[in-house]
Formats: sequence, structure tokens, C-alpha cells
Amino acid sequence: MGKQFKGGRQSKGKPQRGDRDRELLYGRQPVREMLRAGRRRISEVFILSSVRSSEEIDEITATMEERNLKLSNASPEKLESLVGDVNHQGVVAEVYPYRYVSYKKMLSDAGQDKNAFFLFLDHLEDPQNVGSLLRTAEAAGVTGVVIPSHRAAGITPAVVRASAGAAEHMQIAQVPNLVSCIKLLQDKDRGVWFAGLDGGDGASLISETDLTGKIGIVVGSEGKGMRRLTRETCDYIVKLPMYGKVTSLNAGVAGAIAMFEVLRQRGLGEEK
Repeated sequence: MGKQFKGGRQSKGKPQRGDRDRELLYGRQPVREMLRAGRRRISEVFILSSVRSSEEIDEITATMEERNLKLSNASPEKLESLVGDVNHQGVVAEVYPYRYVSYKKMLSDAGQDKNAFFLFLDHLEDPQNVGSLLRTAEAAGVTGVVIPSHRAAGITPAVVRASAGAAEHMQIAQVPNLVSCIKLLQDKDRGVWFAGLDGGDGASLISETDLTGKIGIVVGSEGKGMRRLTRETCDYIVKLPMYGKVTSLNAGVAGAIAMFEVLRQRGLGEEK
């Protein structure tokens, strides 16, 4: 029997989307992590009237009620009218856009944290890759993530879903110029060293490169890799060992390996 929610109502029609400042997240884990992170303003959460009780559903419901936020029962047709024919798992949240942090916070973090660990994404466009990298970054204890504000995937609902909600917990800055931001972190007051993940001339095996101390990993875009100026600005160019017939991995997988190589060099089992 589906769980019934006190005070819920059956909404009619599609929410007003003339408000371009609102977007829709769906899926139990992304919505739960969004609520846990507490960084978004929430307009309304819709839960399927017939949904069965589960750990995620119960937590979403309890959190919404504790915060006195708008929680509504919805029919299958209502949820489909909101997000289409997707696996929404009975949960859709209408929220305001993701709140990026100021790049000044990254600079401050770098100055104060001897183990500062950054991830720079050089114009990645695939939401699946970006989401996968953010999920790994959160698991690996990355201090902050920096993405370009143009010609790159931002923190959209698709990215949040691909990250299983991990994006909601990350400190992410969106900047117009990655190279300038790398240089600011490289200066003597902050002392972050950058390793660009790429192949080609001058690349060293990542396992043979010192990634301890303050470090930034740069992952290039799908297909093209890092841009020339980004590559030239990095302190190291590193590559993964490849023994098979395939000559490359996708950005999400390669970046994940690089981030956990940083943890390996810092000492597995040690707290950051």
C-alpha cells in the first residue's frame, strides 16, 4: 500500500515555468541529497501518491515536513507531465538553480588548507561525465571544483542526477577563464601544483609524478582533451598506463583514476 502524506494535495496542471529561475530534479537519491545539502531554495516537491515507503522516501518526507516546505501528492500523469517518460522513482522537486561558490572561496581554501585538492574541468560538455566526476570528487574529498561558464556543462539537473546528488555537496565555482584561475592558485601565497591529465609529448606516468601537497587535477574535454593554453599552464602533464588495444578512457573514468591516485600517494586509510 502506498504511503499517504498528511496535508498533501493533488496538484493540477504543470507548474508555472515562466519562472526561468526554476528547474526540476528527479529521482530519490538526487532529491534526498539536495535536501541534505540545504543549499537550494525549494519551490515544491511532488511525491507519487502510490509510492511505497523506503529509506529515501521517508527521509524526504520527514525533511520537508520539518522545514515546513511544500510537499504534494501527485499522480503518475502529473509526474510525467513535469519530467516526461523518465525513471523519476516517484519523486520530483521543483527548485531554484544550483548556487555556485565564489572563486575567492577557492583561493581562501587553498591558502588555509595544506592538503587543498582541486578538480578543474576544461570544457567538458557531457552531463554524464561531469556528474560522474563530481560523484568521485565528493568521495575523494576534493576541496573544490572549477568549471568554465561558457561552452561547458553547468550544474544542471542532468548533472546532479548523474552525480547521484553528490554535486549538491560540492564547492563548485563557475569562471570565465580557467587559465587565469589556475595561475592564481599557483602563486607563491597559495602554492597549488597542477597536473593535467593528457597524453602526448612530455606526459609522465601519473604514478611516477608527485601529487602530494596542494594539488589540482585538470581533466580535458571529451575528444579534444585540454585546450592548448590550459595544457601549457599546468605544472605537469600526466598519463595513465595503458596496456590494452584501447588508447584512451572517457573523461569520467580517467579523472576518477587520477583523483584516487592522489589519495593513494597521500596514504590510503589516512584522514585528509
